[in-house]
Amino acid sequence: MASAWRKLKKSLIPKISTHRDDDRRRSSSSSSSSANGIVSSPSPSSVSRSSSRLSYSFSFRSSKTCAICLGSLKKGEGQAIFTAECSHHFHFNCIATNVQHGNRICPICRSEWKDIPFQAPGSANDFRHNNSTILGFRHNWHPPSLPVLETDQFSLEEPLSATQVAPAPSTRSQPITIKALPEFPAVLASDAVSKFPVLVGVSAPPFHVDVRHFNRAPIDLVAVLDVSGSMAGKLSLLKRAVCFIIQNLGPLDRVSIVTFSSSARRIFPLRRMRGSGQDDAISAVNALSSGGGTNIAEGLKKGVRVLEERREQNPIASIMLLSDGHDTLNDDTRSLYRNVQNLTSNPNYSLQYLYLLPASICSRNTASGNEARRLSIPVHTFGFGSEHDSNAMHAISDLSGGTYSFIETVDNLQDAFARCIGGLLSVVAQDVRLTIQSLSRGVQIGSIHSGRYKNEIFNLGQKATIDVGSLYADEEKEFLVYVSIPASSRGEGEAKLDHMSLLEVLCSNKDSTSSEIVESRRERVVIRRPKVLSPTDKMVCLEVDRQKNRLAVADAIATAQRMAELGILDHAQAVLSEQKTTLLSSVSAQAGDDLCKWLEKELTETAQRMATLQLYEQSGRAYVLSGLSSHSWQRATTRGHSTTILPGEGASGINSYETPSMISMVSKSQCLNGGPSQQPQMVTKSCSLTPRHK
Repeated sequence: MASAWRKLKKSLIPKISTHRDDDRRRSSSSSSSSANGIVSSPSPSSVSRSSSRLSYSFSFRSSKTCAICLGSLKKGEGQAIFTAECSHHFHFNCIATNVQHGNRICPICRSEWKDIPFQAPGSANDFRHNNSTILGFRHNWHPPSLPVLETDQFSLEEPLSATQVAPAPSTRSQPITIKALPEFPAVLASDAVSKFPVLVGVSAPPFHVDVRHFNRAPIDLVAVLDVSGSMAGKLSLLKRAVCFIIQNLGPLDRVSIVTFSSSARRIFPLRRMRGSGQDDAISAVNALSSGGGTNIAEGLKKGVRVLEERREQNPIASIMLLSDGHDTLNDDTRSLYRNVQNLTSNPNYSLQYLYLLPASICSRNTASGNEARRLSIPVHTFGFGSEHDSNAMHAISDLSGGTYSFIETVDNLQDAFARCIGGLLSVVAQDVRLTIQSLSRGVQIGSIHSGRYKNEIFNLGQKATIDVGSLYADEEKEFLVYVSIPASSRGEGEAKLDHMSLLEVLCSNKDSTSSEIVESRRERVVIRRPKVLSPTDKMVCLEVDRQKNRLAVADAIATAQRMAELGILDHAQAVLSEQKTTLLSSVSAQAGDDLCKWLEKELTETAQRMATLQLYEQSGRAYVLSGLSSHSWQRATTRGHSTTILPGEGASGINSYETPSMISMVSKSQCLNGGPSQQPQMVTKSCSLTPRHK
């Protein structure tokens, strides 16, 4: 028997050599064609013949020879060896490269593997075996156009550059500007005021260059995209919008793409947007196709995994979620929305539908458990068309600290993405916190109106904090702090000087590029305590008054929206009408304030979209929720059918929270689409006083 095997091996050796020569000639011919821009695909018959030769020739030698490169598998030669579940052996680098091209089939026995090797990007691309020749049929087995399949080790991100891992101290850090203004400059010495409003605000430093070249914090961005069957007629515009994002990111930014229909897939790992990374991302987007149901929850979970399993992290991380429909594979998302509304009145409320949101993007501001402290990943949601689930999209963004945009026509999708990315690419400060301290005996902090930003009052009203989080360049946040002021006593040192110090405000933050902790100059709020008020003492600060108007309008719209959900549209209209009358009679509106004009138009359009129940369900609900998202975070969102702010336009086009970087990015998008090129109208903010009304 042994002699028979020896004869068989001798007869096979010439055949193997012949196959090697033939394959070398085919490889040379294939390389020549590729050099001329022509890539030929193997015919099924040639692949079958190659498969037969491999299986036959290596059936008795597979334990000693790598079936891919034909190199030796002898141990101790400095090359890692991979043993598959079918018991066949390969060089680790050979089979890892094979798998990266999408092949999960054993080259020898053709069995499908469940466990496959993983290799970090870039470590094996230039690997070559010293004592072996790569055969021509290897190229036939692994066409580069095959999609990359997900592996058990999910995170395949491209590493950060060395300069990102250890950033140098920043030389351009600018402090945040603090604003602290009382409603009136004076209070009678004999009066005690229980709720005296003080405006406290922050303004981020500006920059005036292209965000792609600015020394800014790089971002890790995950795009979670709906590719269900309903997206069939919109997919081309979605591809164009996502490609716009990719093309406007810098070389240090990283992007991953997740798609979902009935299930979810990560089709592109987290890679830097430079050279081939940018080209490959665009190719992945252009290869998208639609079909199946809508599983928003699974898409979010997949997107969160990309960021949770990062080995290295850019300073900024965010998710952009887009959908045009309802989650058809999970339970009642309307209940999720109702639970989110209840959080403001019951902070300890336990969400019954928390499974819809991964723990990493649960609320930063209202959740009482440790999950709220784990990781902050804001999800910016985009719902477009009249069929999307505005309740769920708003709830997801609200719980995670992101914004919800309503895109009424798909033609505006790219502009909406541009507005969002214009902000994300201009983050200049992180972990922004305002600390407010009482300065006089009897002055107590009673309440803070900060929207969805977390605030805390402690030490019996002597101290308070507001956690603002991140700030975009030129972005402003304003809050109303209500304090109690006691009647002035002659025994107090400040009373003799006819002045009283109310509050001291301090802002601290982390610089987004250097990670240095920066503290701003402290601001004090001081009022006069005269025995008699002069005409100047009765002047109202316009900035405080219009902030009160903004909060009152947002509250009125929220109340009207709750009534509309119950079908009581006449009551909703009455609330909006009453608030509009109150707004127009305010001091700041009478002075011609731009913000008040914007608020008036917002009330008007909200009432129009609540004219009938059908109109409300078609577009009114989404329009209102997008507006409430914008007011809650004081951050720009896209609402309705327009994304521009042009002089003389209606409420759909006005957005008071836009920053210059957002406007610049939207203008770039519109220029590419052949849209309007005028510069949007900015809502101006000034500090002035107006006589108080009796």
